[in-house]
Amino acid sequence: MEVLYFDTLESTQTYLLEALQSNKVVAPICVVAKEQTAGIGSRDNHWEGGEGNLFFSLAVNMEDLPNDLPLSSASIYFSYIMREILVQYDEEVWLKWPNDLYKELDKIGGTITKKVDNILICGMGINLQKKSNGFKALNLNVEPIFLLKEYLLALEKYPSWKQVFSQYRIEFKRSRNFSTHIDGELKSLKKAILSEDGSLLIDNKRVYNIR
Repeated sequence: MEVLYFDTLESTQTYLLEALQSNKVVAPICVVAKEQTAGIGSRDNHWEGGEGNLFFSLAVNMEDLPNDLPLSSASIYFSYIMREILVQYDEEVWLKWPNDLYKELDKIGGTITKKVDNILICGMGINLQKKSNGFKALNLNVEPIFLLKEYLLALEKYPSWKQVFSQYRIEFKRSRNFSTHIDGELKSLKKAILSEDGSLLIDNKRVYNIR
């Protein structure tokens, strides 16, 4: 996968979307910045930060993704692959449903995905070395670009959803101690039931991860 490197961008995702729409780049491609000043987070929040943390967005063609991947659970898929990289450096890293990377009780990163035509866009921000956005950092002595390269090598193997989910479902129990925003309302995950497609049953209502 081609990688475009920048010192500073307002948002890696905004840059990537505009570059794709103007045919300056084609998928698969990844955009990474040392510093991000107006990154896009979940629920219209910003994800910003300085050098030492990891900010990137990538675009992949839908046909390159595993056939069994539920589109609504793409954030789980991309995030869990990153989690598998991070636990090599800190085994306390885990994935909270549906798209937040945590170290023990503290959020340290997150993922958002969106589909544009026949391309899936994934943006990710991780506080590797510095606190930002009100969240703590992993304090890893690892260069962001080195970590990104490890991640892309793992991602480009495109493991099946079944393979990723079989591991994630074991970890899901940690999410039960938390809540998540659903339709603008904070809902406890204590009694949530995780389904095979990555969706949840909460109070007999099916909830999908569209982030």
